[in-house]
Amino acid sequence: MAASMTTDVTIPISAPVAATVRVCPNRRRRITPEAGHALEILGHAIEYLTDEFVHSSVEPTANDAQLKAVQLLMALNRQVYFECPEVPTFGERWRALLHLLAA
Repeated sequence: MAASMTTDVTIPISAPVAATVRVCPNRRRRITPEAGHALEILGHAIEYLTDEFVHSSVEPTANDAQLKAVQLLMALNRQVYFECPEVPTFGERWRALLHLLAA
């Protein structure tokens, strides 16, 4: 595991490129300050590497280390984001309230 110099957030190095996550569109997530900081750092790193790649004169190949690094950072970004808990919808909160009142 790797750790940032400024935070206690640890991120596994061997993250899968394509993770199987149940994605619910339009669902908000409760992002902790630590996760937000990690997402910010990962976003800046992804942006920096993609800008460098776009402005380089090197022809892209399937085994390009820079592309693999971007894919790894994007996978880590998704992993951090999807580990944040989903915020319940209004309907879910309403049903929970009704369930508590009925009990």
